[in-house]
Amino acid sequence: MVSGAAEADFDLGMRVNLGGMRAVLDQARKCVHPPRLVFASSVAAFGGELPKVLDDSTTPAPQTSYGSQKVISEYLVSDFSRKGYIDGRSLRLPTIVVRPGKANAAASSFASAVVREPLNGIPYECPLPPETGVWLLSPRRVVEAFIHAHDLPAATWGSNRVVNLPGITVTVAEMIAAMGKIAGSRVAKRVSWKPDQRIEAIVKTWPVRFATARALALGFKADTGIDAVIRDYIADEGVSAQ
Repeated sequence: MVSGAAEADFDLGMRVNLGGMRAVLDQARKCVHPPRLVFASSVAAFGGELPKVLDDSTTPAPQTSYGSQKVISEYLVSDFSRKGYIDGRSLRLPTIVVRPGKANAAASSFASAVVREPLNGIPYECPLPPETGVWLLSPRRVVEAFIHAHDLPAATWGSNRVVNLPGITVTVAEMIAAMGKIAGSRVAKRVSWKPDQRIEAIVKTWPVRFATARALALGFKADTGIDAVIRDYIADEGVSAQ
């Protein structure tokens, strides 16, 4: 259950995100050899009163049901690892941009849609103001991160089984400007504005700047910039960008 859906339906979010995670871990515990498990957590783990730049010492204080479910699952992964039932590691993912396919109920869907839809010839009404910042990572880099996290030896992680993945901070306006530079002003003009207070209330609790020293030391990598993220999406999806 993604963020917006988990906030709208508390019971279903708890049953899927928390109950589902517990079911996976309980089955993993039955394996003859402890399986290696990589859990997709989220920067929604953070919220409330936050410093301008978060680092590896920042305490999670989620302000959404989705974020709370992710943090609880992180603790479960760590405890099951401590007990030797699994070899787990949790990655706190930035917002993944540009996601292919159709938008889902995630509050972060706007961050992909504001680029994806115009590039595919579809007008898009952005629910958040242009100055909204996003901490993001591309699909290419997040796939690399999952593979890298899996392949790291358990000893590399030690007792701390959670890491904030590196990313880049970009505003919605900067995303649109980069898209216009790459695909032309006609494409960028397909974006209009339609504020949605429900989505903004969720997104504004999320952090937008991190110092990810531990992740970088472990070998995880961020994107070089929003231009590269958009060009990679165009190449990967075969978009004509007209």
